[in-house]
Amino acid sequence: MYVLCTAGHVDHGKSTLVRALTGMEPDRYAEERRRGMTIDLGFAWTTLPGAGPVAFVDVPGHERFVTTMLAGAGPVPAAMFVVAADEGWMPQSGEHADALAAAGITRGLLVVSRTDLFDPELALDDARSGLAARGLGDWPAVAVSAQTGTGLDTLRGALAELVTGLPPADPDGDVRLWVDRAFTVRGAGTVVTGTLGSGTVRTGDELELHGAAGRVPVTVRTVQELGEPVDAAGAVARVALNLRGVPRDRVGRGDVLLAPGAWPVTIEADVRLHGVGGPAPEIDSPVGLTLHAGSAAVPVRVRPLGDDLVRLRAEHPLPVRIGDRAVLRDPGAHRVVAGVTVLDPAPPQLRRRGAARLRARALAGATGVPDAAAELARRRTARAADLVRWGVPASEVAALRRRVPGATGWLVHPDAAVAAVTALERAVAAHDAADPLDPGLPLAAARRAAGLPDATLVEAVLADGAPPDTGSGLVVRDGRVRTAADAGPPEHVLAAAARLRADLEADPFAAPDADRLAQLGLGSRELAALERAGELLRLTPEVVLLPDAPDRALQVLRGLDGEFTLSAARQALGTSRRVAVPLLELLGRTGWTARTPDGTHRLR
Repeated sequence: MYVLCTAGHVDHGKSTLVRALTGMEPDRYAEERRRGMTIDLGFAWTTLPGAGPVAFVDVPGHERFVTTMLAGAGPVPAAMFVVAADEGWMPQSGEHADALAAAGITRGLLVVSRTDLFDPELALDDARSGLAARGLGDWPAVAVSAQTGTGLDTLRGALAELVTGLPPADPDGDVRLWVDRAFTVRGAGTVVTGTLGSGTVRTGDELELHGAAGRVPVTVRTVQELGEPVDAAGAVARVALNLRGVPRDRVGRGDVLLAPGAWPVTIEADVRLHGVGGPAPEIDSPVGLTLHAGSAAVPVRVRPLGDDLVRLRAEHPLPVRIGDRAVLRDPGAHRVVAGVTVLDPAPPQLRRRGAARLRARALAGATGVPDAAAELARRRTARAADLVRWGVPASEVAALRRRVPGATGWLVHPDAAVAAVTALERAVAAHDAADPLDPGLPLAAARRAAGLPDATLVEAVLADGAPPDTGSGLVVRDGRVRTAADAGPPEHVLAAAARLRADLEADPFAAPDADRLAQLGLGSRELAALERAGELLRLTPEVVLLPDAPDRALQVLRGLDGEFTLSAARQALGTSRRVAVPLLELLGRTGWTARTPDGTHRLR
């Protein structure tokens, strides 16, 4: 299916033309038919030879209803722009053309209607000139009369050629349906309609409704496409969905239905402005403008970054991706200010003086076309899933993952990985020099020093980010980043350990007391360093033996008959309860001894 909006004309002639093409009445309200003026969005459809089903969103033309016009035009890919031969190009025609150009609706068809009332040439020339001034001058044109039928067959052929030339939609993409109408059906509940621009909606789907009221999970009870019930409808399509899980007063025009977790729903976005028929304008005030995205109209605050780049902060979150188009409008002045292309739906915070200027420099080459390598180059690190949510094709992200360092879903740009390794080398060297008894930088501190968003990336950049000819010489071990050739404790500590070893060689289970340790200059930090180096075994923070003490103890205990008590073990080892208790506990934990029901010990 193809969906067009009909715009440009103020009075009832546009609706008459849609009626003549489709045989359907697009004006839903009696007041519209009585006044000869479209007030709200109208919908009609037909089948064109060679093109299949084509739906029309008939938008109002009066200046008071431009917000409604944009709600109908925002999600559609092309337009049928109608100008009456007897009225010609009017001021409202200009604003409609501004809105279409700003929204990026660059494919369309110019139709001059009411040729039975006036020669169409003058209106046709004016309309072509008006469209050309907005970059839409290549649209084909057709002159028709809905009353006499003159030119209708030509119009149908031109419409078929237009829609078959539109780029294909992605029915396998992530669902995004902007709601343009919501109502209640007796016995069914809440029903919403909209132009499905992405994905496929099926009966029973679980979706998320996002809008000013927040996020609401909903279930699709039934799906209708062009008024007929279907099991599934794929983009592009006009659909009506009966929803379970949301009352009518919680949903309205401008809300959006999304595939759960698939879209970035954001308040801030960095965008590029496009002037309508000229350069991008300067924004005079940070407030007072409205962003029209899809069917939504949301007040925004504008922060200039530089040249044609600005940051928009919306009054409530919107689901936008890289490359999305929107319209920035000044409702007070009744004018379209600029078109908008989303460059970054998840921008970094701007905290420092000059941050806006640096941000503009980083975005200078951004085109709004999602590119995995370019996004990672600018962000330095990113989650693969986030890149896909922001609009980068999943196939590009998968290919990128095979070429760059990463871990647990994260990707790191190669330059960022090299910089992180360099920072880690400096940080580890500084830490070890400042505290030789505590070699190795704790992983959390290492992550901060490297400027990485996740601790799991530290080991990844050390493995893949170091220069291949030299390596970093760093490893992650025991929750610390340390040099692979760890020199161990300082010389004076090793000398003290040697004296302690001599004591224990003479009496292996006579653990030194606190006075002897103090005499040797071995405090808790020195003992911890010796334990990490494998020089000592600490049964408790205060009980220290040689590393092979458990093996020596087993040799002695094998000389006891069968089961033995703690007292018997203590006497056999020639030591005190202070040493025997933790030593037997260690042997039990490591599986060399077992407790008997009567509380004694035995060797396994």
